[in-house]
Parts: sequence; C-alpha cells; structure tokens
Amino acid sequence: MRTPTIRDVAERAGVSKSLVSLVLRGAEGVRPEKRQAVLAAVEELGYRPNAAARSLSERRTRTVGVLLNDMRNPWFVDLIDGLQARLYDSGLHVLLGDGHLNRRLGEDLTRTFTELRVDGLVAVGTLPDPDALRTAARHVPMVVAGTREPVLPGVDIVANDDEHGARLATEHLIGLGHRHIAHIAGLGAVGELRRRSFEATMREHGLAGTAVVEQGDLTEEGGYRATVRLLNRARRPDAIFAVNDMTCVGALSAAEETGLVIPRDLSLVGYDNTYLARLRHLWLTTVDNAGHDVGRRAAGRLLDRIADPSRPAEVDLAVPRLKVRGSTAPAGAA
Repeated sequence: MRTPTIRDVAERAGVSKSLVSLVLRGAEGVRPEKRQAVLAAVEELGYRPNAAARSLSERRTRTVGVLLNDMRNPWFVDLIDGLQARLYDSGLHVLLGDGHLNRRLGEDLTRTFTELRVDGLVAVGTLPDPDALRTAARHVPMVVAGTREPVLPGVDIVANDDEHGARLATEHLIGLGHRHIAHIAGLGAVGELRRRSFEATMREHGLAGTAVVEQGDLTEEGGYRATVRLLNRARRPDAIFAVNDMTCVGALSAAEETGLVIPRDLSLVGYDNTYLARLRHLWLTTVDNAGHDVGRRAAGRLLDRIADPSRPAEVDLAVPRLKVRGSTAPAGAA
C-alpha cells in the first residue's frame, strides 16, 4: 500500500499543499474550517510528515543536543525529565550525549551535534573541555544547565543557588547542636560554591575552628574514602555535610563499617535530593536543588535563545529547599 503524501492530504481536504504545511506547523492565521479539514484528512489517510523533508524546507531539524557530564549521576534524571518535557511540548526532540563516554573515546560530541545541525544545545554539568563548548556556541544556540561554568558570551546559565543550599544544610546541623562539622567537598564551580558557603556559615556561627573540609570527587567511592580519613582524625566530626547524595551514600557506608550508628553517633546531610536519598533504607536528609525546575527553566531559556540569538546572556538560579529525613539527629543523642 502506498504511503500517503502531503499532496494526498491537500487533495482530500480540498486545499493547497502550502496550507497543509501551515496547519502541520501550527501556524496562526488559518481559518478554523480549513484547519479542521486538513486535520481530518491527516487522520483519515494516516499521514505522517517526513521529518527529513520538513527539516530541509524549514532549515530546522527540531532536535536539541543534550551533553551530560556523566549519565551515572542520578540528579541528572530529574533535570532531563523537566528539560525534555518542556522541549517536547514545543515540538522538539532530544538527542543525549554522555560526556563520560565522550572522554573515554576521545571524541568531541559537541562537534557531532553541530554537524547534525541541532536547533540548540544544552550542556549539563561541569564538562572538561570549555573550548569545545565555546566553539559550538558560535554556531548553535546554547544553554549551560546545572552548573555555573563555563561563562560564555551569549550563553545562559540555569542552575541551583548552591550557596543558599549549602547554608541550609550547615545551619540545619548547627541548629541540632553539632559543633564539629565536616564538609566533603566536590569539584568544579558548584563544589567551590558549596564549600565556601559551608565555611562562611561556620565562621558566622563562631565555629571556624572546628570546621573541617575533606576533598571528594562527587562519587560514592570518593565519599567513602573521604569519610574514612575524617573518622581517623584525632577528633572525629559529629556531623558531615556531603557535596552530593552519592558522596553521602559513601559516607554512610564508611561510618557503618566503623560501627557508628546513623544518626545517633553521626549526622549526615547530602545534596540533590536524588532517588538515592529517598530510598527507605538510606532516608537521607538532603538539599532539594530543584532539578526538574532547573530542567524546565533551561528549556525555556533555550527556546528564547533560538528565537532571539542576540539577546543578552543571563544567570537563572532555582531556589533550593532542605528535606529533613532520618540521617540527622540532635547532637549527643547517644
């Protein structure tokens, strides 16, 4: 059976091919009865637009490239969910690229996306090659999401207010009476913002002398190793604020292996409010950094950038909230 064409739809509806194209693009200015006739013909014939042909005629592919720092990070799930829903509502489809695999293979996925002529590009998380992003931004509308770097001309940044979120976590522990608080720090601009906010909050409460920072790498293994080092100190902390939930899970494992009971002997706070924090046997107190909202905002910024590439770049910060669960308790609970 022959596949129906746009000409068949036009003949069935009694209109021109150009009017069918207008209706399929959702253009305004088409009389309601004509629009209804075209839609009815499309339904009766089972017509499906040829995406390649439409891309050539409109000079658009209706695709958006999304380059993730590392698909293994569970926080990106919420962000991508919000991003994809907003783009899909606008008739755009998402192509995902894994920056972790990108590094292993030695390939430049940003160049691949530009060669595919995507309508826009979203860089999610701290990517290791800002020069590649800078080059891509000269050819395609771009938004950076979930981090504060790199800062590029004409590229919007949509992220979480990391300084405020770290303050919420630190003040929660201080409010519970903890005084020997450690922070397992992360990498990149986000890690730096959370570390600085932790130190500033401890200093404001007169606790600079008991604040400890141990470097991590945003992974569960990194959190485990950092916590082992902290617990082997002459004065071990009575609370730990981890840079993200994955790090916090590693801290939990190290503490329990040492024989500590969470939260009786050690309070733990993570960051991101990923599905890990919501698992009942972990039930972590954490900072909800509004991943879904960040994704939707990033999509909105990209759509604005596609419509007006010359508009000034802006930084858009979502407001975090503290989620108190079962990994924190008042100091001296033992």
